[in-house]
Amino acid sequence: MIMSLPEEDLTCPVCCDIFMDPVLLKCSHSFCRSCLKCCWDTGLRQCPVCRKRASKSSPPSNLALKNVCEALMQDRRQSSGLAEEMMNCNLHGEKLKLFCLLDKQPICVVCQSSKLHKTHDCSPIEEARLDCKDELVSSLKSFQDKVNSLKIIQKTSVDMLKFITNQALETQRLIKRQFEQLHQVLYQEESARLAAVKKEEEEKFAAMKDKIKEFSAEVLSLTEAISVIQQQLKEDDMILLKNFKDTQNRCKSINLESVNMSGLLINVSEHLCNLKHRVWEKMLNHIDFTPVILDPNTAHPCLILSDDLASLHYLKQPGCCPDNPERFHLSAEVVAMTALGSGSHQWVVETGSNQDWLLGVASSSVSRSAEISARPENGFWTLCFREGEFRAMTSPPTLLTLSRTPKKVKVQLDYNKGTVSFFDPSDNTLIYAFIHTFTETLLPYFYTQSTHPLRIIPEKVLVTISQQ
Repeated sequence: MIMSLPEEDLTCPVCCDIFMDPVLLKCSHSFCRSCLKCCWDTGLRQCPVCRKRASKSSPPSNLALKNVCEALMQDRRQSSGLAEEMMNCNLHGEKLKLFCLLDKQPICVVCQSSKLHKTHDCSPIEEARLDCKDELVSSLKSFQDKVNSLKIIQKTSVDMLKFITNQALETQRLIKRQFEQLHQVLYQEESARLAAVKKEEEEKFAAMKDKIKEFSAEVLSLTEAISVIQQQLKEDDMILLKNFKDTQNRCKSINLESVNMSGLLINVSEHLCNLKHRVWEKMLNHIDFTPVILDPNTAHPCLILSDDLASLHYLKQPGCCPDNPERFHLSAEVVAMTALGSGSHQWVVETGSNQDWLLGVASSSVSRSAEISARPENGFWTLCFREGEFRAMTSPPTLLTLSRTPKKVKVQLDYNKGTVSFFDPSDNTLIYAFIHTFTETLLPYFYTQSTHPLRIIPEKVLVTISQQ
């Protein structure tokens, strides 16, 4: 009830303090009994607020208001006593004037002299209050910053969910397209193989028909010869002898050699011999192997990667992609997906008309959220082409003089020997070589701010059959 009433409703209009023994006038205004008496002692028996005349009888006490005011005063006294109790030591009853820096609690001077706190550093209570407030304010700011950071991460996470869905759909589309291309090659090869069988069937069928015609003609010829011989055998002996020479010549003119039927069947072995392997070998003509594949999750938003992740170019209007930790945020950079930690590796990049690029390798741990120079001390071993000049990005950069501007650059890494070399692949001329002892895995590195693409040249796949 006390908390539901504002304090001004419990205040006397005369003394402006909490009512003491309040009385109630007929006009419904209440006053302290002593305050009302003082006002009436001036000779005017009227309400001090509305000036209405009051009766000569003594005004009645406002018991309800009196109870509320007394409860409020009791509550205040209890609060004051509790506050005073809070300011005193529970053990010694002395005022808390010191703050123990080790135990992080207020103590009195007796506590400071006790064994419990004798060796502890202490500070005055006011000084400790300021220090503790400062520390709490610092913690509060830290938590608020953390909350703001988490809210940003939360929003980024929601955006990332949408991006993951789009990524999955786009990846599935590209997979389907590549398989459709492979299917098309297989369908074409299947059609060619079936057509070859059909063509041989027609050829062998026609050949067999010709043979049958030949057989029919020979049968007819032999049948006629048989009839002649049979007729001669029935004739008189003298007639047989007279006609013998003609009959014999006629029989000799008929070819009685054996019929050659070889090679008339379809050459099944030719069509089915290692069919899958031969088709696979033909498919290799339609398949390239790219030694380095770009990682789109690391690409700066202004870099556009090709569907096969083998080329990149710059676009001033940044694309829509999440602000994930792997991504380069400040510079138009991208790295490949496979970390190199041993052995020898090489890849050729077609630079073409691009006039602003860096190529090479970078440590896996290089910062993605800060713009730093591509130097060895920062984890970069790169070749730079800008404003028509080649530079090896040493510290400071080394200007290189080349007899011609190569349209392709071969990057060669020998991790175990600690070398990163750059060549002109047209004649394998060395452009520059870094020597360094590598301590962590490396990633193929690319940078450009040109709309002309950099393209990683695919390699042809060679098949070697090992017979045991």
